[in-house]
Amino acid sequence: MSGVFLEQLEEFAPEVLDSFRELVNTGRVEILSETYYHSLAFLYSKDEFLKQVIAHKNKVQDLLGYTPQVFRNTELIYSNEIAKAVEELGYKGILAEGADHVLEWRSPNFLYRPQGTNKIKLLLKNYRLSDDIAFRFSSKDWADYPLTAPKFANWVSEVNGNGNVVNLFMDYETFGEHQWEDTGIFEFLKAMPEEILKHPDNDFVTPTEAIDRFDTIAELDVPNYISWADVERDLSAWLSNSIQHDAITKIYELEKDVVASKDMQLISDWRRLQTSDHFYYMCTKWFEDGDVHKYFNPYESPYEAFIAYMNVLADLKQRVEATKKQSESVLV
Repeated sequence: MSGVFLEQLEEFAPEVLDSFRELVNTGRVEILSETYYHSLAFLYSKDEFLKQVIAHKNKVQDLLGYTPQVFRNTELIYSNEIAKAVEELGYKGILAEGADHVLEWRSPNFLYRPQGTNKIKLLLKNYRLSDDIAFRFSSKDWADYPLTAPKFANWVSEVNGNGNVVNLFMDYETFGEHQWEDTGIFEFLKAMPEEILKHPDNDFVTPTEAIDRFDTIAELDVPNYISWADVERDLSAWLSNSIQHDAITKIYELEKDVVASKDMQLISDWRRLQTSDHFYYMCTKWFEDGDVHKYFNPYESPYEAFIAYMNVLADLKQRVEATKKQSESVLV
């Protein structure tokens, strides 16, 4: 849960925030650390990344009384460099996509040590089993439709003897939005734990419990950025065209002046413009993932998203310039 989302709960849905507190208090739910503004900050400003991670941890502690120990970067964006930075922040583990081009012959069902690190452990998403629920559950064209709890439990149980964990990572809104109630997703969820636990070797663990229980089996080298987005599992969902690069470069060019202003509202607005969704809406890939991008886009086209963003950015720049002039006049 990003810091922005937690702010929205505070303001608009405090009862939902209370429900998350109740879940945390069960001891069976773990809140992960991430960038406060769900941003791509690590790619453009390590200093801003650090500030957002600390701010997010403080927000989770304040609202939920929980101190995150495992890190999930925005959209599962990951590399060796990110793992090293996160280890330096004191985290026990980090999540990443179990991308085929990274794993090659290896399995995502083990824990790995990121190359260049000492203690931090890497948990990889089993994207096939995750996507069976997140994307294929209601697809009548899928050879394994309908997906039932016993069928899915059997697939999970097949990992026994050839893996330690099956990491299921998916968006929270998978349940009820991506997969609507009438698909049967909630009945599937209710039935799944009992079916999983019918196998004597199966149980459920939080990320920290998995890290404490299992050793790493090997070092994994991920020199280039990966993510969980689209078929490429790279950064192209946010950074594949000139308008995306133009927009994100310009927002980070303002960092020095915005931070120097010490205007908390201005800084907050600047950080909200870093949220990765803004750049996702500008994506012009219309191949295998096109429908996914259109589904999540509130704009008629990526170009409208870019124009709207740049208009807001122009307003922000005017506010920055006004603040600078005001500061200079005070100094004079």
